[in-house]
Parts: sequence; structure tokens; C-alpha cells
Amino acid sequence: WITLAADNSNLALAQDTMASAENSRRIVTRQMEVGTASAGDLSDAESVYQQARASVASYRTLVAQDKNALNLLAGETVPDSLLPGTLESLGDRSITLVPAGVSSSVLLRRPDIQEAEHNLKSANADIGAARANFFPSISLTASAGVGSDSLSSLFSHGIQVWSFAPSISLPLFTGGSNLAQLRYAEAEKKGLIATYEKTIQSAFKDVADALARRETLSEQLDAQNKYVAAEQKSLNIAMKSYQAGVGDYLSVLTAQRTLWSAQATLISLQQTDLENRITLWQSLGGGAS
Repeated sequence: WITLAADNSNLALAQDTMASAENSRRIVTRQMEVGTASAGDLSDAESVYQQARASVASYRTLVAQDKNALNLLAGETVPDSLLPGTLESLGDRSITLVPAGVSSSVLLRRPDIQEAEHNLKSANADIGAARANFFPSISLTASAGVGSDSLSSLFSHGIQVWSFAPSISLPLFTGGSNLAQLRYAEAEKKGLIATYEKTIQSAFKDVADALARRETLSEQLDAQNKYVAAEQKSLNIAMKSYQAGVGDYLSVLTAQRTLWSAQATLISLQQTDLENRITLWQSLGGGAS
């Protein structure tokens, strides 16, 4: 669904690009008529226009394929009313950010943790004791979309190594004392405990990874939006200079390509933003309460 929205955005950009290239071609033709443009300029303008045409055709194909994939997933033709438009039409609130103060207890709904606990229960484990010893009870988010200090303190060396920091009020896993509290003696049951602990670590890391990406995405999107606006101004200036006979067409081409590249990057970031929001909700087990 998000991929379709992104390809709709890319198609719209390609169509705008083609229209802009066609307009540039007309301008160059007029400049040739008054002797201020060369045949090379017209050839360059034609090349850009045809490239844009090919891009439009390519994205039309991708949009059609995306719709086919959704129809296959749904088992029927999805009505147009349920299909997304462009990413811009969705807005940044189509998938809300995770709120502040989300308790780590929501992770207990994750299928992988539930499976690990089910396996422990099958071995007559005390799940309450298992959670007390291995499951950090903390707040995951400090503000909307931002990880808490408590979450960060669960890891050392960035988010690569799991470590219970002293600031977390939790029993630590040391010297096998937790295994004794869980009343496990057999080696195979120790394996279940190790799997349970590793599953919990992976769950917290999934959340930490998604929140870390969330923080950088906001800054990237803001910078990219401003970059696109700046490049649009540069193109306008280059085109006006060319039409006035004081600038060359190469400057126009360079400005066009830089702008279109910046716009494509913005679409990619917008897609990543929405996908990150989905990933974050998934890592939390599908909810925040």
C-alpha cells in the first residue's frame, strides 16, 4: 500500500518533469528562432524530454503492478476508493507516531515473546519469575517517536550489546542465580531460558532500532524539503537568465537534473518515514497500551 503511494508520487513527479521538459523544449525552440540558442541546446532539450517520457511509462507500469499485488493479497479487486493517492496526499498523520510514555509491557504481546513464554510454560516454568528476572519494566518512549533514556541504557556500544544498566531497577542476570529462582536444573530447560532471554533482547532492540531511525528521519525530511525549495529557486533563476540571453542552457539542464534528483530523494524519504512508523508499531506488538 505504501509502495503504491510512493510509486504514485514518483509517477506524478515524472509527469511534472515531462511537462517541464516539454516547456523547456518550446523555450529553446523560440530562442533558436531569434538566434540565442544553438542546435545543441535543442538536442539537449529533446533528450531530456524523451527521458522524462520513458520515466513516465516506467512508473505507470510500476503503479499497475502495485495494484495487481494488492489485488492478489486481497483476493479480489481493491476498489479505487481504498487505494492511496500520492504520499503527499496521505500526509504525515496517516500513520500516527508512537506516543510518549509507552510501557515495555506492550512487548509481551509480540508473537515471538508469547511463543517463548508458551515454551517455558510447557516446561512448568514460573512465568512471573521469568518476567521479573529477564524482562525490563521501563518506559520505551520519552516523547512521540523518541526513545527514552531507560531504553538506551539497556544497551552498550550503541544498540549492539545488551546490558542491564545499574539505573534500571531490575534483578540482574548474574552467576546463574536467576536460573535457580526459576527452578530449572535440566540443561534443556536452561536452553529455553536462554531463548526466552534472547527473544526479549531482540524485541527491545527492534524498538530501539526503529526509534533511532525515527529521530534522524525527522531531521532528514526537514532538510530535504528545504533543499528542494532551494533547488527550485535555482532552476527559476537559471531559466530566466537563459531566456534573457545572459545564461547558457547547460546551467538550466544542471539545475533541472539537480531539482528532479532532490524531489525523487524526498519521495524516497517520505516512503521511508511511513514504513518506519509501521515498523515501530509492529515492533511494539501492534499497540501502545
